Amino acid sequence: MGFLGRLRRISRPLSPQVVMLLLSAFCIVSVFISAYYLYGVKRELEPSGRLQTTDCDDPKVTPSRLLPPKNLLPSDSSRTDLMVLVFVESLYSQLGQEIIAILESSRFKYRTEIAPGKGDMPTLTDKDRGRFSLIIYENLLKYVNLDAWNRELLDKYCVEYGVGIIGFFKANENSLLSAQLKGFPLYLHSNLWLKDCIINPKSPLLYITKSTGAEKGLLPGEDWTVFQSNHSTYEPVLLAKTKSAESIPHMNLDAALHATVVQDLGLHDGIQRVLFGNNLNFWLHKLVFVDAVSFLTGKRLSLSLDRYILVDIDDIFVGKEGTRMKKSDVKALLDTQNELRVHVPNFTFNLGFSGKFFHTGTDEEDQGDDLLLSYVNEFWWFPHMWSHMQPHLFHNQSVLAEQMVLNRKFATDHGIPTNMGYAVAPHHSGVYPVHVQLYQSWKQVWNIKVTSTEEYPHLKPARYRHGFIHNGIMVLPRQTCGLFTHTIFYNEYPGGAVELDKIINGGELFLTVLLNPISIFMTHLSNYGNDRLGLYTFKNLIRFVQMWTNLKLQTLPPVQLAQKYFQIFPEEKDPLWQDPCEDKRHKDIWSKEKTCDRFPKLLIIGPQKTGTTALYLFLGMHPELSSNFPSSETFEEIQFFNGHNYHKGIDWYMEFFPIPSNTTTDLYFEKSANYFDSEVAAKRASMLLPKAKIITILINPIDRAYSWYQHQRAHDDPVAGKYTFYEVITADVGAPSRVRTLQSRCLVPGWYSTHLERWLSYYHSNQILVLDGDLLRKEPALVMEKVQKFLGVRNVINYQKILAFDPKKGFWCQLLEGGKTKCLGKSKGRKYPEMDSDSRTFLRDYYRDHNIELSKLLYKMGQRLPNWLREELQNTR
Repeated sequence: MGFLGRLRRISRPLSPQVVMLLLSAFCIVSVFISAYYLYGVKRELEPSGRLQTTDCDDPKVTPSRLLPPKNLLPSDSSRTDLMVLVFVESLYSQLGQEIIAILESSRFKYRTEIAPGKGDMPTLTDKDRGRFSLIIYENLLKYVNLDAWNRELLDKYCVEYGVGIIGFFKANENSLLSAQLKGFPLYLHSNLWLKDCIINPKSPLLYITKSTGAEKGLLPGEDWTVFQSNHSTYEPVLLAKTKSAESIPHMNLDAALHATVVQDLGLHDGIQRVLFGNNLNFWLHKLVFVDAVSFLTGKRLSLSLDRYILVDIDDIFVGKEGTRMKKSDVKALLDTQNELRVHVPNFTFNLGFSGKFFHTGTDEEDQGDDLLLSYVNEFWWFPHMWSHMQPHLFHNQSVLAEQMVLNRKFATDHGIPTNMGYAVAPHHSGVYPVHVQLYQSWKQVWNIKVTSTEEYPHLKPARYRHGFIHNGIMVLPRQTCGLFTHTIFYNEYPGGAVELDKIINGGELFLTVLLNPISIFMTHLSNYGNDRLGLYTFKNLIRFVQMWTNLKLQTLPPVQLAQKYFQIFPEEKDPLWQDPCEDKRHKDIWSKEKTCDRFPKLLIIGPQKTGTTALYLFLGMHPELSSNFPSSETFEEIQFFNGHNYHKGIDWYMEFFPIPSNTTTDLYFEKSANYFDSEVAAKRASMLLPKAKIITILINPIDRAYSWYQHQRAHDDPVAGKYTFYEVITADVGAPSRVRTLQSRCLVPGWYSTHLERWLSYYHSNQILVLDGDLLRKEPALVMEKVQKFLGVRNVINYQKILAFDPKKGFWCQLLEGGKTKCLGKSKGRKYPEMDSDSRTFLRDYYRDHNIELSKLLYKMGQRLPNWLREELQNTR
């Protein structure tokens, strides 16, 4: 009873004075709690004051997500896709662009996201697989200061899937000079001048990077950050001295070397990281960054150590007096080649010649020509044009071939090998954009198997240069090396001699070798006379590469080199044709007899059996619209972007369209109904026709599937004749392959949302018009009014006056003079038996989700839902 009595007394009403006192106390406590959390969350770095040696289990330096060592598991990065997630400050930030440039040069897939301080993290998993194998933060603090929910989410993902993190800390004028990285047993000292960088030979991260002597001199910038920690999880990778070798303020350890890059081995919280104390302006940071990507992905995102280099010397015998090689230059060329062979197995200079200019220099230079030919078997040789003319200027193949015959005769008369199978066109003319006459003449006269160009797909940026195969000739990407026809004197190099040395020693030329398994370098005859900058460049480049890397340099003849290239990059065999008029350089080396006005500005993409042929006929009735010429194989369809015809090139494609005259402004169009569901057509079309408009016609996918089946039966397809429609569409994986093929052609084109999404990834939604196929069949004039508005034609035609309904055919036809009609062929409008109810029920369920996604997509595009889609959606409720 005593306890109950006390409880009653406590529960009595409190006096106002007591209530106010309690409220005051509560407010004071709330203020202290709020201040604690406010400063704890907001503060990016905690001032260190006098740094002390801390125990790694000290709770003051242990992250809130610290995992006990007993829970650590070996990382299994094989459960992740080979994709890098890059968090950037903005889409145009310099460091972010440099990170992306290295990933692109290495051909690693990546996705960029604006680094969230708060807000949602991108989806990291797909079922039981991780979507990313590496996380990169342009700004390390954006990772450190993630809100608790997203930080927990990201760290848990990294631990579970064995994903590492690369982060960069770039100090600024507001950075604390010495501070602890929040939540980590790691201290940062910022805004330093550093010098004499060395590589830690014990770092487990090193792969391409070789631990060698120091990089003497000041490091670029005065805003360096160094790292300090006594925790065993941190291993220095790069170390440097302070500018004046004084101890760092606020640092109790007077260390001679300080870590500018540290590797977190994951012993602290189960996540491996590599942290950089600056951006990528310092070339050694780029080298170590490449190794960091390799290490943290278990070498899944890594190039091999093999590097193949080929040095082409263009314009042999070509050049003004005073710029060509003399006898001493030729001897130096051979001596340097022999010297480089000690370091690069089989290294051989590859000499490109134009015979017409033999002996057109001074007497001393002509003697150099003679001496060069006396060493003919010491080098590799390849032909240019006889008169060094650009091949795209030759429209007659026989005339072009005659030029090549003259150069071949010169080679034969002077003992120059003619069987190397490699050629280079002057100024890369005719290689890309493709000049058909050049490829045919090369094969006819020289049996060429390999060429190279710097123009595919574009000159800049150089990291995008790729190879392709056309007409049996392998085209390799060619690289510049900072040497051009006018760069012949060391002291007169643009920007000064120091600029050339910068390109070689860790600069653009070094990075080209670092990031490309195969490099063909373009140089010129003039670079090997006078100050012999060509010899200087490659001797120093090879020395630098071997000093700082473990790369294995070697050389292969051009044909073997091309075979090696496409063995490494088989996905590059197929070219991706682009609009030559979108690139001024391409337009300049494209035949003047060709015009981009010959390309279509409208594509009718299908899918099949939806009314595309009728639309093709209706469009052809408009005075401002012109269709392609028919194909002998595929009738009104060219079928260029989706199949083998694509490899015939854009010249072949253009032949299907009229040559435009000065008096007409016709809009060309083509219709190929299997473009719609092709996996490659959208990308290919967008590259060649980026400004084109796209029309697709959709009917109920159930009816489309049945129509295709009946179409095949009408064309005596043995599978369609043997199996019922229901048997085809319900066939399982164990069914005969021919049944499965027919099933795919019936069902897959009806995945409308999937295919439309693909086209929308390459074309803007305002370039795509989706038509209701049922409405086109019933009210074509109404639909054609919509089409004309979409195309923006000046002369809008009233199709009510030029179309007439044919009751025998059951559809609308072109109205001719005298009331006659011109209709589509017998295969159009064919009557089929009604579909059985079981098949319709099965397909209604099969397409339900696809139709729902299509409705969402059309709503997003701002386009009206077809009536058949509305009905199907109502049936799903």
